[in-house]
Amino acid sequence: MQPLPYCETLLEGLATDGGLAVPVEFPSVDGETLERWRALTYPQLATEVLGLFATDIPREDLARMTAAAYEPFPEEVVPLRAIDGGLTLVGLSEGPTLAFKDMAMQFLGQVVEYALERTGSVLNVLGATSGDTGSAAEHALRGKERIAVFMLSPQGRMSTFQRAQMFSLDDANVHNIAVDGVFDDCQNLVKELAGDLDFKRAQHLGAVNSINLARITAQVVYYFWAWLRATDAGGWTELSFTVPSGNFGNILSGFYAKQMGLPIRRLVLAANENNVLDEFFRTGVYRPRSAAQTLATSSPSMDISKASNLERFVFELLDRDPERVVGAWRDLDAQGYVDLSAELARFEEEFGFVSGTSTHDDRLATIRAVHDATGDIIDPHTADGVKVAREHVESGVPMLVLETAKPEKFADTIREAIGVELEYSPELQAMLGAPQHVTELPDDAAALRAFIEEHALR
Repeated sequence: MQPLPYCETLLEGLATDGGLAVPVEFPSVDGETLERWRALTYPQLATEVLGLFATDIPREDLARMTAAAYEPFPEEVVPLRAIDGGLTLVGLSEGPTLAFKDMAMQFLGQVVEYALERTGSVLNVLGATSGDTGSAAEHALRGKERIAVFMLSPQGRMSTFQRAQMFSLDDANVHNIAVDGVFDDCQNLVKELAGDLDFKRAQHLGAVNSINLARITAQVVYYFWAWLRATDAGGWTELSFTVPSGNFGNILSGFYAKQMGLPIRRLVLAANENNVLDEFFRTGVYRPRSAAQTLATSSPSMDISKASNLERFVFELLDRDPERVVGAWRDLDAQGYVDLSAELARFEEEFGFVSGTSTHDDRLATIRAVHDATGDIIDPHTADGVKVAREHVESGVPMLVLETAKPEKFADTIREAIGVELEYSPELQAMLGAPQHVTELPDDAAALRAFIEEHALR
């Protein structure tokens, strides 16, 4: 298969063979370059980092798009703040939907429109969300003439705020679809339809969730930003990052940053009760759970038992050998698990991965402890990260935890943890009370095909 330019990969979503696209090679960033980047604003840094991947986009066009992407954010796009225990939170939830997904999705809203205008074509975005990806995508793409959004979500599995943030939109190009199932069922439907190349071509299907490589590259930027803000000029300080993880896209971006040369010591994966990934990084055995075994938890955006982005890590783990990856996934399909324990020592020694699990009681206790110590209120997913981060702190190695969302999105859990009723702005109150627009469908590919055929842009 011939490599595709960035813009073409962006519009394809999945690779043309139905797999996930990966960089042909990782660009290399040295210490001199890092020092040169210290003085840049976040949009300027995004232009530099993304420019290493998006070589088919003129630099002035890329700079214009990154400036537009981060214009809706406060002046300090990604603030860092210290909390108790020597941890530092990386604030990724300053965007319009109050979740880290905005960091990449606002850029994708710009670059997808740019790529479509260059080709004169349209795109019907098919995505799956466990809570935050959907609203971030819809808010980034709403009202765009060449784009329609078909966003699948698991019926009854998101928070009240998450549902309102998506379903209150009444833009003609946004189609919310509640599937009778869990997130993994939604994701399987997306991959089934995207893997049908005739249907994909006929309906101009694409994807903007984390199976899209452009999303991963846009998220790489904030790892560089955080490192530059947490270190002193002229030093080569190794940091560790803890990342609350569901579909493995957020932490994969950190892995890509490490592969590019950013001095990252450890990538600490924090799972909730659906801890398939924690089991994998502890044992080397990847055993996804069925829909019936996937628990509904108080960190719902991580209620995922089959992480699609893990395939990209396995590609690197198996020395970029496509045949070995195909063989591993064939084993997964045949027996329900894949055993990569022969490579287990490399997980931490070569790639820096360690992991841990947080439960409902853990996240309540962590939210309470952080609030008591600092007055800060953190959301349940970030609390999972803080809990696991504390288990992996090393002397002399700063530990940064990626904040994934604002607590307002999960008011019930905050109330349970610290007894605080969160205040909402008039705009958010109006959103919560607005009529909701959603279509309910069974977990059935034929029903989804028919809906897309009826509503897709041509």
